[in-house]
Amino acid sequence: MENRRNHWSVDETELKKDPEQYAIWRLEQRINWGLGNAKINKKELRAYWEKIDIDPLTRKALALALQ
Repeated sequence: MENRRNHWSVDETELKKDPEQYAIWRLEQRINWGLGNAKINKKELRAYWEKIDIDPLTRKALALALQ
């Protein structure tokens, strides 16, 4: 089972109605707060690379890992 944090300010049920926004939110959460046992999907990360909001150093590190 994936270790997840519940964020009181986010209604995941509502967010799932917009698959793109949900995918972006989920990527940001995993990058910023940890993965638990799950891995980030590289294809999904590349698809939303320009849209995810992460700090510049993390972005550099992930860019190196994607090469």
